[in-house]
Amino acid sequence: MANRLLPFRQYNEHDVVNLFSLDTSSLTLSNMTHAANGAWDAGVIVKVSNGDATQAPVEVTGAANSLQNYLGKTDYPHVGGNYYPEVPLKVDVADGSTDVPFGITLRQTIAFDENGEKLLYYKQKLLELQGVLPGEAVPVLTKGIVTVAASAVAGTAPTAGSKVYLGAGANVGKITTNSSNVEIGTCLAVGDRDDVNTNDDYFAGDGSTGAYYIIKIDL
Repeated sequence: MANRLLPFRQYNEHDVVNLFSLDTSSLTLSNMTHAANGAWDAGVIVKVSNGDATQAPVEVTGAANSLQNYLGKTDYPHVGGNYYPEVPLKVDVADGSTDVPFGITLRQTIAFDENGEKLLYYKQKLLELQGVLPGEAVPVLTKGIVTVAASAVAGTAPTAGSKVYLGAGANVGKITTNSSNVEIGTCLAVGDRDDVNTNDDYFAGDGSTGAYYIIKIDL
């Protein structure tokens, strides 16, 4: 599912930035569901992709924009225009070989639930899924302690006390042990949520392993 973070976390709210929305220009909104995984997940390491603060704090997009289309049909004749508000400052998934990491997303950016229903019209469920809508500001943690599931880690699993790094190539946005990439923090502890003699992680509900990692992010 699109939440790579687990409940235990410890941080100061002053280290959370709420100025940027996720860049969806290269994403397909219909794929951005709680049941799928991708750049819209919570627990993804991101970079600043648009920091032009001369723009309006919130802009409304035109009909040609994919976020405007998320509203549905908006070009009925003789009816006032509908517009979709969007935070213009953007973050995008960070690549550990080329980018400067900004932080880790604390909420998922999702357009539809697992049943294909628009979360634009189902705000209570959006909150329950710990999500924000496309174009809304996503909270980004720059410093603190988070617990991540196995889906947030790529390659060799980190060990307690080891440094962790930002993934590159096919592993952008993920946590790795590849020391040739940008360092993002320290692994404090490693655990497993699987029940005795089982192989499925029932918390995630997706059949993944129950491995988890407590990571101290310091960016």
